[in-house]
Amino acid sequence: MDGKVIATVSAPKPAPLHDRRTIGAVLVDAGRLKIEDAERILQLQRESNLSFGEAGLKLGLLSQADIDYALSRQFDHPYLQPSQSAVSTEVLAAYSPSAPQIEGFRALRSQLMLRWFDTEPVTKALAIISAERNEGRSFITANLAVVFSQLGERTLLVDADLRHPVQHRLFGLNNGVGLSTLLAERTGTEAVQRVPGLLNLSVLPAGPVPPNPQELLERSVSRRLLQQLAPHFDVILLDTPAASETADAQIIAIRSGAALIVARKNSARSWRVQGASDTVVQGKASIVGAVLNDF
Repeated sequence: MDGKVIATVSAPKPAPLHDRRTIGAVLVDAGRLKIEDAERILQLQRESNLSFGEAGLKLGLLSQADIDYALSRQFDHPYLQPSQSAVSTEVLAAYSPSAPQIEGFRALRSQLMLRWFDTEPVTKALAIISAERNEGRSFITANLAVVFSQLGERTLLVDADLRHPVQHRLFGLNNGVGLSTLLAERTGTEAVQRVPGLLNLSVLPAGPVPPNPQELLERSVSRRLLQQLAPHFDVILLDTPAASETADAQIIAIRSGAALIVARKNSARSWRVQGASDTVVQGKASIVGAVLNDF
């Protein structure tokens, strides 16, 4: 070669259907497109110099949702179909990654990466806390876990609310074993469950509600748990009980090293939010930010 770069520009040829990277192949494999309809789209694509998606839309054989689905698979950014998953539709990021509301979670994710996870914390963990119940803490935690996993981060969501757990319901998982049985040393880390259809996302459910949640959280096994999990995950998010009701959230935040505070718009009391923040700081943990929940 003489060092020159020679580029030839021509109209792209349609990729053959057996190429597993094509939109057509993805949709046929997913059962969203018949093979004969895919051939019709390919024919129009050749004749009209359109993309596969444009040709499919013109023929009425594809919807924009079909195209978005295929693109999500091509770029390893999967999302779920409501009729094909046990994950609750409350987990918006799992079903509608292009929805405007999800941009708020992505912005929050970026801030947390800069403020905490990219600083190489020892545990790679972050407690999500709120002063009171019904402020959307579990909702925020679930959706935030999904968008972290969609970034390619190996993400673990721990339901550390041993009093009113909900993450097993949100993700359609078995709650027979989980954090409570792990802290009681009745099970090991095999209690962690992968979420079908969502790459890089695992959940440790709360497990059966115990009679002694605070005592379990204070055990030495609790102190070791995050250190054991850290080598296997890039991001660990912990859902917690209401900070104003028990000391559980403070214990979990101290174990994690940092906390994110969630407050519901037009509902949260500022003095309770400040109180929750103060208890975390007094325990030598960091407050990395706050979220005003308007969902």
